[in-house]
Amino acid sequence: MSKENVSGTTSFSNNAIQNAKDLSKANKHNLRDYDRKAHEIEIVFGTNNLYKDVQNLYLQEFEQSRLEYNAKQTREDRKINNYFDHISDSKLWDLACEFIIELGDMDFWQDKDDEYRFKMIDVYNEQVNDLIKILPTFKIANATIHYDETSPHMHVVGVPVIENCKRGMKKQVGKSQLFTKTLLSEIQDKMRNACIK
Repeated sequence: MSKENVSGTTSFSNNAIQNAKDLSKANKHNLRDYDRKAHEIEIVFGTNNLYKDVQNLYLQEFEQSRLEYNAKQTREDRKINNYFDHISDSKLWDLACEFIIELGDMDFWQDKDDEYRFKMIDVYNEQVNDLIKILPTFKIANATIHYDETSPHMHVVGVPVIENCKRGMKKQVGKSQLFTKTLLSEIQDKMRNACIK
């Protein structure tokens, strides 16, 4: 499967959370709400409510632009009441995106004890900081490490933001503009190099 992916990794090529329903599923999975295994995760960015983290990010990033856009509208039916709901209800945009960062493979982790595995908190904290530096237009809402699978890995959920848009709001969600094939490959290489350092 990985051979067909944009970045040539073992990640899925479509990392989209398309709507509020998908976000709710990601919330349950990432925070282990469905099986009461919250003790086997570590939240390194955000809170224990991914859904609210994304909603708050939308308010923080887009509310001013939404208000400016609405002020220019002469027709009520063109106004956007809530940008989070507007994107969630649309078939044109994705509400959020998710990265999964995994360091090491199954063979590497098979003989490591819990003490060693939990040391990954510092490493994954650095990965979040590196991602913020490498891709500042991807606004992170939540990052959670999972220890209950073969190897510790981190789910990072955020929103790609583009500015100075000519149509609609000046600031918008922009996955397709931000995540091109070339950029995904560059991000992967930069993250790998940052991790090695």
